[in-house]
Amino acid sequence: MMGLFTLVAMVALALQTTIPNLLPMVVLMPNLVLILAVNLGLRHHTASAALTAFGIGYATDAFAGSQLGLNALLFTLIFALTYWTSRSLFSAGAGVGAIAVFGGVILSDLGNYFVTSGWMPPTHLAVLMPSIIVQAIVTTLCAFPVFAMMGRATRLIGLRQRGPRE
Repeated sequence: MMGLFTLVAMVALALQTTIPNLLPMVVLMPNLVLILAVNLGLRHHTASAALTAFGIGYATDAFAGSQLGLNALLFTLIFALTYWTSRSLFSAGAGVGAIAVFGGVILSDLGNYFVTSGWMPPTHLAVLMPSIIVQAIVTTLCAFPVFAMMGRATRLIGLRQRGPRE
């Protein structure tokens, strides 16, 4: 499992660091690696999945993070919240995943804002919130095909995805 998610995360990071240069607005680039962390929390309930979410966040820090370890912390937190949600609900399908992705983008962006701004009062937050919401929507819309692709890939290589009540 770790190999598959590591490979997909590296491709996603390469896309996330190169495509924004081609887009008219950077906010239109979905946070693909965050989708992977949510997918891990929904479908893979093991210690190696938590370590993979941490590794994906740490790789994000190494490629494009401003504070080393910040995305690792945020992605692990998002994984844990998604894992807890999927274990608490009777169904953890794509709809729950989409809600988790939307909330995860907002949590990640706000966490990055507050830490990198030195915990100053959120004076620019009113200006940033529309772009954070747009990125959350774009990322949520991209989550459905990524979830489907990862589901097919895990079945193809023979990994068993765990249900929320196992």
